[in-house]
Amino acid sequence: MFQGNMLSLQPLKGGFVELHFDAQKGSVNVFNQATLKELLEALNALQSQTDVKGLLLTSGKSVFVAGADITEFGDAFKASESERRSFLGLANDAFNTIESLPFPTLVAINGFALGGGFEVCLACDFRVMSSKAQVGLPETTLGIMPGWGGTVRLPRLIGFDNAAEWIAGGKHKRAADALKDGAVDAVVEPELLHDEALKMLMRAAEGELPYESRREQKQSPLKMNEIELGMSVHTSRDAVLAKAGTNYPAPLVAIEVLAKAAEMSRDEALEVEFQAFSDLTQTPQCRALVGMFLNDQYISGQAKQYAKKATKTIGHATALGAGIMGGGIAYQNAVKGIPVMMKDINLASLDLGMNEANKLLAKRVERGQMKPLDAGTVLSRIMPTLSYDGIENTDIVIEAVVENVKVKSMVLPDVESRLREDAILASNTSTISIDLLAGNLKRPENFCGMHFFNPVHAMPLVEVIRGSKTSEETLAAVVAHAQAMGKKPIVVNDCPGFLVNRVLFPAVFGFDMMIVNGADFQRIDKVMEAWGWPMGPAYLMDVVGIDTAVHCFPTMVEGYPERMGDLCQVSPTRMLFENDRLGQKNGKGFYVYQKDKRGKPGKFVDESVAELFKPVISAYHQLSDEDIVARYMVPMCIELAHCLEEGIVGSPAEADMAVVYGLGFPAFRGGVFRWMDELGLARFCEMADKFSSLGKLYEPTARMREMAANGESYYG
Repeated sequence: MFQGNMLSLQPLKGGFVELHFDAQKGSVNVFNQATLKELLEALNALQSQTDVKGLLLTSGKSVFVAGADITEFGDAFKASESERRSFLGLANDAFNTIESLPFPTLVAINGFALGGGFEVCLACDFRVMSSKAQVGLPETTLGIMPGWGGTVRLPRLIGFDNAAEWIAGGKHKRAADALKDGAVDAVVEPELLHDEALKMLMRAAEGELPYESRREQKQSPLKMNEIELGMSVHTSRDAVLAKAGTNYPAPLVAIEVLAKAAEMSRDEALEVEFQAFSDLTQTPQCRALVGMFLNDQYISGQAKQYAKKATKTIGHATALGAGIMGGGIAYQNAVKGIPVMMKDINLASLDLGMNEANKLLAKRVERGQMKPLDAGTVLSRIMPTLSYDGIENTDIVIEAVVENVKVKSMVLPDVESRLREDAILASNTSTISIDLLAGNLKRPENFCGMHFFNPVHAMPLVEVIRGSKTSEETLAAVVAHAQAMGKKPIVVNDCPGFLVNRVLFPAVFGFDMMIVNGADFQRIDKVMEAWGWPMGPAYLMDVVGIDTAVHCFPTMVEGYPERMGDLCQVSPTRMLFENDRLGQKNGKGFYVYQKDKRGKPGKFVDESVAELFKPVISAYHQLSDEDIVARYMVPMCIELAHCLEEGIVGSPAEADMAVVYGLGFPAFRGGVFRWMDELGLARFCEMADKFSSLGKLYEPTARMREMAANGESYYG
């Protein structure tokens, strides 16, 4: 009946027709403009047929339809409102046509049906889902909302409250949850999906399953009175504000759209949806979140390119040094099916590492994410040991001993002498130069940095640091191993602090200087958290460990004397360290940490800290919230620009994803370079120049000033 590059229309026995999505190029189906045009052509061909009894929608890929093609968003969202209407119009025309065909329609959902891929399912009369499939409307995670009828059809199928949670939350839903909420009509095992879906369609065609009433339900106002609607809207709005806050407008806008459209017909509601969707595309949050999605695709592609060159697979790993970090590295290997030896010289550290792994597994069991037997299997993959026996069989050693150059310089050559010649040695150092550590190694080509972030199981980033003698084969194998561990590796070149910590410490020094100038660190935390950081700089230092931070100071100062010079000499952070206030690890840092009335650990103010800082406060300057943001952010931005210009990091995309995944930079701002682009480099340089008296830490690079003068941006 119809054959395109993205889909086909083919007859089945008994007068039924199958609309089959199977893009000739690519591993998944997506709704790009070309696919939507083909869909309309196929539907036109279908409408010209007589005696059709029903339409079955299927996919030839492991994923039904992954959603809209996000690579098309950039140009579409920059266009005029009428052009945005045309962009959305193709899908709405097609989906409305499916919903009005003179026979029943049913979709067999395999793999993922997300965003537009699920919206076409909602346009069908019935939905049968594989038990392994997932559905959802995740558009709010991109700063937008469903724009192809999702806000209209879903609440009419599953009720306002459920739809508000699905759409505002943006999460994927498993088959059992989708069935419970009424979003699908049946769940079957994958191998039965096609046959069972066709059987249900036949029942609908024979009148057993009334599809006309389904259509009337989806095209009519919601069956709620004014009081019920008001209560649901109020509850949903409060839930969104509690979870997403005001920095993410899309979830709240989606709730308002659901509320406004509840009393409308389908076509009226679709217009409300379009207007809200169109307005959201013009927000900085949308630009940031869509940009971040594309950046994530880019870094994944870069990692795949490295991994393709790997000539060996890591079948066995060793974590050298236990404790919290080593235990986390061992756990992450084991949970991904990789046997791992955890070596330490201290039995207490081994116990701590095993307890860490055990605790993480227990949480997964408690949440229903893992069966107890499987947790036991994972734990059995970790072999704690005080000896090097068996290390000659390992493929990679990830050294995670104390962050001290003398200790690491002794440990690394010793362990290298015990390894096979082709084994890889990686250091989980956070700041120490890889070339410096490679100085005493016999096989520096097999050595690189592999910097994990704490807590290892939760932080997605792994910095893979290339030393001057690191071979491409080593990099490829380490990147592939990081991916196998479920991490997002980004390759950077060697320098003191590498990328993430190199850009963090200038911000920390800026924070210290604010305290010296009389700013209240609690206010700084509140301002930066309101700006979007998950924790302010004082709280962050407590979590990282005051001692850990201070031990890194000399490396950063010696590495970048012109900008960082003597900044850490008069340092409130150093004063805490000297007074044995190490942060959360010993219960006192900028704040104190103790259990609250309910027995839960909490963060509390300690008035003695302000007294401790008084001797180093040089003056009391009144800083506005904008000044606090600038004094904290400008040094980080300038240092990241230095990293890009020096070739430490390969692109703005990799740099931005590193600070998002490694530091928790606010996602709705899209990354440091994305934020500077949104601000405009001319305005950024003005912001920096306001604080030029504070030293070169606040001096933009010559290239930044050139870009500002020429109206250039990092993302072009």
